[in-house]
Amino acid sequence: MDLPSDLPRPASRHWRVTGWLLAAVWLFFLNIPLLAALHQPEVWRRVVGAVTLLAFGVLYVGVFQWARGQRQQHRGIPAGHAWAAVALLLALGLAGIPGTGGDWLTTLVFVAAAAVFLLPNRQALVVVALAALTPPVTAALVPGWEAEGTVVFAVLLASFAMFGVTRLAQRNSELQAAQQEIRRLAVAEERARTARDLHDILGHSLTVVAVKAELAGRLLDLDPDRAATEIADVERLARQALADVRGTVGAYRGMSLAGELAGARSALAAAGIAAELPDAAPELPAERDELFGWTVREGVTNVVRHSGARRCEIRVEPGLVEIRDDGRGPAAETGSDGHGLVGLRERARRLDATVTVGRRADGPGFLLRVALPMDRGTGEREE
Repeated sequence: MDLPSDLPRPASRHWRVTGWLLAAVWLFFLNIPLLAALHQPEVWRRVVGAVTLLAFGVLYVGVFQWARGQRQQHRGIPAGHAWAAVALLLALGLAGIPGTGGDWLTTLVFVAAAAVFLLPNRQALVVVALAALTPPVTAALVPGWEAEGTVVFAVLLASFAMFGVTRLAQRNSELQAAQQEIRRLAVAEERARTARDLHDILGHSLTVVAVKAELAGRLLDLDPDRAATEIADVERLARQALADVRGTVGAYRGMSLAGELAGARSALAAAGIAAELPDAAPELPAERDELFGWTVREGVTNVVRHSGARRCEIRVEPGLVEIRDDGRGPAAETGSDGHGLVGLRERARRLDATVTVGRRADGPGFLLRVALPMDRGTGEREE
């Protein structure tokens, strides 16, 4: 079963094993205190040193893996848990002093690295500074302990390296989150586009089918030949709608202004609405031709379905397309845009075009206009 795209996918077994190895490989540097513990003359010191170092190594790897999992799941690391882990590592290092002696200072390298991986930058910097100062301070205070310059260098180097690892892990986590968001938005956009296209296609086609079927029913007794013609048109429109739906699903459906003008002429005639349409569509760029085609389809669908008009005029220019009628229009009934007009506005926005919907200013009726900016059209001013 596939996981939802917005959920983090579990890491493969290969990467889980790799993560454990990356954490455990650094434990090699605990060989110095371990050898010191194994060479202790008293058995109890050997036991204390070996057991505390073993517990230290297990805890370090476990903490590293836990924090790594938190980052992969895009979760924060609780401050209390982080400080508890650092304190417990330090306590185990100190507990091993009877067996490891001054070589316990090697564990500070791991304490500093864990602090950088777990804590915020300022807090981690304080821990790293204390870990780096501890070897010279303890050498001055405890007889027999030598100042380990290599430990100081190792603390600083390990902290710097872990800082780089932490930043890399953070960037990878952010990148994964961004990729998941992009996938989610792409799916949402595709669903919205498909829903918009299906609405526009079926809304227009089924409206014309309903009008022609109603007309055929009225003409069945009065004019059987005309009724048969209308029924044939219903069949043709149904097949065309089916082809459009298949084209939408297959992402290869096209839209043209010329085709929509021809369909508008047929739809308006079947609805008994006098039509004034241009004889031919102008030559337009592909994107503009498609936008104007959608405009004609949406406008004529609303005229046939909602307006109650007796006359409809379609005007097309290189920079705009208008559909005017003398009816009441959908705004008077619903008071808001339908799904088709919402989809049309989204398409127009891609070409910086403006959509005007509302009552005509020059008389009774309804107007739908889509106009491109002057630099996208012919440069002529809109009326």
